[in-house]
Amino acid sequence: MTDSTLLVTVTGPDRPGVSARLLSTLSVFPITIVDLEQVLISDRLVLGAQLAVDTRAAPGVRRRDLFAEIRGALAKVSAELGMDVSVEDGDDATLQPGAEGRLHVTLLASPLRPAALGAITSCIARGGGNIDRIERLASYPVTAVELVVSGGDVERLRGELSTEAAAQGIDIAVQPSGLHRRAKHLIVMDVDSTLIQGEVIELLAAHAGCADEVARVTEEAMLGEMDFEKSLRQRVALLKGLDASVLDVVSQELVLTPGARTMVRTLKRLGYEFAIVSGGFTQITDTLVGELGIDYCAANTLEVVDGKLTGDIVGPVVDRAGKAAALRQFAAEARVPLNQTVAIGDGANDLDMLQAAGLGVAYNAKPVVRAAADTSVSVPYLDTIVFLLGISREEVEAADRENDPSDG
Repeated sequence: MTDSTLLVTVTGPDRPGVSARLLSTLSVFPITIVDLEQVLISDRLVLGAQLAVDTRAAPGVRRRDLFAEIRGALAKVSAELGMDVSVEDGDDATLQPGAEGRLHVTLLASPLRPAALGAITSCIARGGGNIDRIERLASYPVTAVELVVSGGDVERLRGELSTEAAAQGIDIAVQPSGLHRRAKHLIVMDVDSTLIQGEVIELLAAHAGCADEVARVTEEAMLGEMDFEKSLRQRVALLKGLDASVLDVVSQELVLTPGARTMVRTLKRLGYEFAIVSGGFTQITDTLVGELGIDYCAANTLEVVDGKLTGDIVGPVVDRAGKAAALRQFAAEARVPLNQTVAIGDGANDLDMLQAAGLGVAYNAKPVVRAAADTSVSVPYLDTIVFLLGISREEVEAADRENDPSDG
């Protein structure tokens, strides 16, 4: 039974064994650790702890005297370590809420300016949120900062923060806290203009001599101005007669989005599974599956007869609804709940998939997609998405050390 808390903050030069000395000092008292965080900024350590004190476990000792002993012990060990200590009285009302009552607000910016961060923190305060802690996840290739917020409504904050982030020129994601953020996930990605740069059908059209017409129809489809299946069949028809050997040529012309390899190998090392869903073609996506170690794939198949493209597609078209259906199918096969899936895409035909996933990320997307997704990323590095999952740059670099360091 506890009847009070102490809030302890220790600051000073970092050195091995600081935490161990402090916690060992506290171990002789009837204390339970409610919350604990240690941050290292340059070579200076900041350690904060919220301690619940059980005065009933020390019969015959007055509360005032027990607290004085704790303060004295902390002051002594801090002086020996050359550090400063602050101890404040609290009460049961100061106990932090559980993880289920918290939100994670992740900021991505290059660069992150004080005015932008100030605007975001002010927005959180206006929305009734309190910032419990701030952690830098990365300084490269973008600055990524995560704020743990309690007391705010996720839907209200998501809307207000998205508006503020757009005004400040930064990217932001608001997600409920919980173990599911780092539980086993399934990542489902669009291919064209997401996993790879450009559109495969436009590369094929360049070989067929109809690049301008195909590009025009592609743009209309991605903006949602034309039904995807209609636009796809219209574009594929223009490829009629193209030698099938061009498919191999285009497969070699693919350019991965910067950070794609890093993202895949980092998350696979951490137990994630990957799927790609594409309105493009299996003759191309099969190359990506083999090269990157993708676990699941859904795409269209171009019909080939006598070594030539017929201008038609074999089987049902993987369209907007088909992508969402593929996400659900892959989640079932991987035994991953939908709320532990992440979908990434840029075009209107990705909308159903983004909305079906636990986290929908619009990646350098069209306005209609940014407006509908849970969050958007506008920097040209695909691996920045790992920061939205609470994964730090240090974990990315650990994966790099264990794998081929080349990226593309």
